Amino acid sequence: MLQINPKMLPRLDELEKDLVMRRKRAEEEQWLGEIEGIDLTLTFLRTKQADAIRSRRRTTVDLEFPRPRG
Repeated sequence: MLQINPKMLPRLDELEKDLVMRRKRAEEEQWLGEIEGIDLTLTFLRTKQADAIRSRRRTTVDLEFPRPRG
């Protein structure tokens, strides 16, 4: 699964704006197949944005090095 670096969120916002504009044009031109494809891409993009935001909130856990028992 592709993981998005949270630093890329501004770029994802730009892509989303572009897709929304392209969808509007596709609606005006009645390009039904194009609308369906854009909707699918927007769904995927928004899921990745949410994943990136969630990963930004996670903290790392130090598991340390294993130690021999004794």
